Amino acid sequence: MALERGRTAAAGRQWQDAFTALGIADAESALALDDLETLALAAYLTGREDMSTTLWARAHRVALAADDPRRAARHAFLIGSGLIFRGETAPAVGWFARGGRVLDEREDCAEHHWLRTLNGLVQMFGGDPVGAQPTFHDCAGAAVRFGDQDLATMARLGEGMCKVMVGDAAPGLTLLDEAMVAVTAGDVSPVYAGMTYCTVISACAEGFDLRRAREWTAALERWCDSQPDLVPYRGNCLIHRCELLQLHGDWGKATVAAAQACEYLSGPTTWDSLGAAYYQLGELQRLRGEIGAAEDSYRQASRAGRSPEPGLALLRLAEGKVGVAVSMIQRAVAETEELGARARLLAAFAEIMIAAGRLEAAQTAADELAGVAGRVDAPYLHALADTARGAVLLAQGDAGSALRVLRPAGSAWRELGVPHQTARVGVLIAQACFAMGDAETAHLELEGARIVLEQLGARLDLERLDALVVQGSRRGDQLLTSREVEVLRLVAKGHTNRAIAKELGIADKTISRHLSNIFRKIDVPSRAAATAYAYEKGLV
Repeated sequence: MALERGRTAAAGRQWQDAFTALGIADAESALALDDLETLALAAYLTGREDMSTTLWARAHRVALAADDPRRAARHAFLIGSGLIFRGETAPAVGWFARGGRVLDEREDCAEHHWLRTLNGLVQMFGGDPVGAQPTFHDCAGAAVRFGDQDLATMARLGEGMCKVMVGDAAPGLTLLDEAMVAVTAGDVSPVYAGMTYCTVISACAEGFDLRRAREWTAALERWCDSQPDLVPYRGNCLIHRCELLQLHGDWGKATVAAAQACEYLSGPTTWDSLGAAYYQLGELQRLRGEIGAAEDSYRQASRAGRSPEPGLALLRLAEGKVGVAVSMIQRAVAETEELGARARLLAAFAEIMIAAGRLEAAQTAADELAGVAGRVDAPYLHALADTARGAVLLAQGDAGSALRVLRPAGSAWRELGVPHQTARVGVLIAQACFAMGDAETAHLELEGARIVLEQLGARLDLERLDALVVQGSRRGDQLLTSREVEVLRLVAKGHTNRAIAKELGIADKTISRHLSNIFRKIDVPSRAAATAYAYEKGLV
């Protein structure tokens, strides 16, 4: 009998089988309220959001007809919760109001506090975390009184998010951890468990808390293992999971997940995070050197409402279109004020400005990024800021100072488990070692970086590494920076320091410093000897 099969499957958390069997039973004869709720839950948990909304709306009407307003209110709240999670605030608020209207205002029940909690989420995400926080705190206490673990978890989730949003991160994250403990312990119903995880993982991403995001993702995956049909990742948490996979070096799995996210978020219900999914796919394609595919993904992201920066600017840099990359990243930074988004742009801004020889601008970006890291105090941001600062020092010709910054940055990336950034810092360290005459250490760093980059499939980085090795073989063990090669070529063409400075858009004194470094590295005493060296080595 289909009904019994559906009930058995639901009890065993076999959600796809439950959905199929209960759907057959419902077609044969309209399900009773308990079974209808189970069918709606199975539809939601297997990724059928539109169908689950239809089924809960039907359950809402059945509960009203059975004179069970509190149960009817819960159905309305479930529908509204799913809508607000997809970014559809207006219809969500409408369902919250509909659920509240059927309740008896004189009755003290958990549902009244559910309504307050859900409206608190609307208020918080609408930009008023200070005003929403007391509501969550009060409702968490009420949840304990009513013994409602779902309500307690959502209220703690809201209060924790409010604290994080106003900068009171430590106690806020503790409340979020408490909410996730309830999820992984199996104390929270599956719908609100998924919403809790996605909210927590978003908070971790916005706060650059890579370790906490990784730990809770691993915990959730263990929780999901017993429910193979579950679709646990939706909306923004789909994107953040892709980011985590990329950061931790599982680019193959990350690419598959990003492509699946694009497909899932684009229909039949279009989510507001679709643009972020395309952007994440573009990032992975760019890092793998799939230039055409990356450009298409960035354009799809833009059409879906997500700025393609800094990825598209870095793509243009990889294509050698430095001027275009400079214009794009300058515009993006100028129009971005939100701290987290700006921090992500600043690292790319510094990289592009170094490539363009605009070292003062790169220095300013690195300094601002260090300031952000100091305020947020997240290990990820400190590592990002140190990497940018070390790259700027290296470009300025101060290899010794660069090494003192880059060594801790490399260690930090290694501790965070981010192999791509670890390898990129290793290449910078190799350049600094070459500049200081330590060729043996430089070659060891390049060898280690190459192994990691080959494992990742980071084609663009491997091409840059190969170019460094070729340049090193031409010039011997003293490795000139790309800027120093430019200066040497212009010297060989007979340009004066002032003419070189004007052509490259940098100060006269910077040219003098570059020449001093060049003469020392290639062991020549004069411009004439440097010119001869440049022709001998095929640099002109």
